[in-house]
Amino acid sequence: MAERLEIDGLRALLAIASQGGVTRAADHLALSQSAVSHKIKRLEQNLDCTLLARRPGGPLFTEAGLRLLEYARRMIDLHDEALAALGRKALAGTIQLGMTEDTTSSGIARILGRFTRLYPEIKVRTRISQSLTLEDWLKDAKIDIAVMQIFKRDIRPDDLVLYEDRLYWVKSHDLTLDSQKPVPFLTFDENCFYRHWALDEGSARGQRFETVLECGSAAGIRSAALSGLGIALLNGLHLTPELDLITQELPSPPEIAYVVRAHKKSRTPPVRALIGEIEREIGGTRLLLKAS
Repeated sequence: MAERLEIDGLRALLAIASQGGVTRAADHLALSQSAVSHKIKRLEQNLDCTLLARRPGGPLFTEAGLRLLEYARRMIDLHDEALAALGRKALAGTIQLGMTEDTTSSGIARILGRFTRLYPEIKVRTRISQSLTLEDWLKDAKIDIAVMQIFKRDIRPDDLVLYEDRLYWVKSHDLTLDSQKPVPFLTFDENCFYRHWALDEGSARGQRFETVLECGSAAGIRSAALSGLGIALLNGLHLTPELDLITQELPSPPEIAYVVRAHKKSRTPPVRALIGEIEREIGGTRLLLKAS
């Protein structure tokens, strides 16, 4: 009988299941493919059975592998719960966190408050900016985690999806658009991917936009739209009954998602702990963000 099942091996097995293969699991765990394969081999040797089917085009797991997955999920959950409950004081470090302005008033803020109480030795340094800026900071390792918006089509296997939404063209009831004149456009700053999409799509369709306001906050954009200064792109979290939805004459807006994305080389124990707290909060529902 095997002496023990290694937690790292079980975690690798779960990553293969969630990511759809060894290569993606290795990327998710920030390990080499050979390291992940070695962990699975150790499990197979300890259990004296084959866990991965290893047949091109076939299922990922053998029957034994599927059975172990069920145990692995429960064991990892208990393992991580025990660490969270008993190992908080031992966990220390600094997390560089980037968030968009609208996520600061969401459930993420509540989680951060609880996280700092649970792990008093972990310092969370938070910076607020637009999603494109956060993405650049993440690439340059200036932040460890970004809570940001992206187009739904750009969701990565490693992303923790908090909320899915879509964009809407909006204006005040009193604003009448003149088809012979440029459309007055209310926009976030130049690092807003809404803005880039609108200008690119408008240009491709021969639609003329004239930027009449740049503002860094959703509240400011919404206020300007309600005042009749122009049209704006807002997501569903920021719609109000006082705004008209524009459904014709303009490019059809795409779907978006709020995600938690971590830098591949920044998956330290504190970073994993914070992402774990967020994941536990959403409870696997992939739905967390609600404007307060």
